[in-house]
Amino acid sequence: MKVNDILLNKGGAVETIRPDAKVLIAVHRMRMHNVGALVVSRDGERVDGLLSERDIVRGLTSHGAGLLDMSVVAVMSRAVPTCAPEDSLTSVMAKMTRTRNRHIPVVEGGRLCGIMSLGDVVKCRLEDMELETNVLRDAYLSHR
Repeated sequence: MKVNDILLNKGGAVETIRPDAKVLIAVHRMRMHNVGALVVSRDGERVDGLLSERDIVRGLTSHGAGLLDMSVVAVMSRAVPTCAPEDSLTSVMAKMTRTRNRHIPVVEGGRLCGIMSLGDVVKCRLEDMELETNVLRDAYLSHR
């Protein structure tokens, strides 16, 4: 299975935020859209960074409540791993594990075209396992 197969199902919409936006705005947007991360982008097409719930928690421990008035650029992750639509789900899972990132933007030709979350990966794997279980059960029952 490829990243593009998942994007075809879930869509390529990605919630982005500008690096100069306040963290308070980012927190509200994350809650409103029920997402755990926002891609930080000046133009909505290029990945400048990623702001995750983990970044916000780390920022709170360093800056306290003053974090909410700071700009996203002050606490975002800058070294963001990305994947491509043609990448395999297995390679994305390995990258998530290796880099300890739960969200990986999908980039094609230098442009943002989607995002993969750990939830997307788990959902896909569970669907694959359910299908495989059903096929094996049907094969077993038909040969009894």
